[in-house]
Amino acid sequence: MDLRKIFLYILIASVATCALIGIGVLLFGEFGEFESKVLATTFTITCTSILGLACGAYFEAKGARQLPFAGIAFSIIAGIMVIGVIWFHRHTGDVYAKATVTATMMAATCGLLSLISLADLDRKFIWSRNLAFAASIVLDGILLWILWFEPEGDSDVVSRTIGVLSIIIASVTVVTPVFHKLSKGETSAAKIDAEIARLKDQIASLEAKKAEFESSADDGFE
Repeated sequence: MDLRKIFLYILIASVATCALIGIGVLLFGEFGEFESKVLATTFTITCTSILGLACGAYFEAKGARQLPFAGIAFSIIAGIMVIGVIWFHRHTGDVYAKATVTATMMAATCGLLSLISLADLDRKFIWSRNLAFAASIVLDGILLWILWFEPEGDSDVVSRTIGVLSIIIASVTVVTPVFHKLSKGETSAAKIDAEIARLKDQIASLEAKKAEFESSADDGFE
């Protein structure tokens, strides 16, 4: 199952729907509550597919499971809950809103960390990935604590900490492609074996496709 293709098709469909709605509004000049909800729904599906695409790319490229699967699950849950807010906001309460923000936050974090994890880094640059993971976990923990428990106080320590963590995450996100480019691609027996196994799987897949083509060609001649 190619997760990237699934979310890519969903992305294309949602973007096309948004474009058609926008064209329809421009041509017919009507944009009511229903059209707004439909447009917001398609935009939500677009964002969900983008997050799922990021997680799916990490799964397909690196074979990781926990982080991308968690990101995909949170993306789908967040998308469904946001759509629920769009269409039934009068019937959703405070707990539902907080749960929606929580799922959206976790989906965004998993998507970002999946993209960062796609980079092939030398050992001297691994610290940046670990820093991004640590800062993201701590930041999410603080934001969720504020969201759910609503602590009272006028101390600015928490806000300063949130600012520092946000800067760290943004900085690591920016420099990760640079570190990826600077990495020399250290080789080891394990990496070589993994590459050989990947190539063998690819060759086996191509041979299977070739056999299918040859079989269909023979049937056609008969």
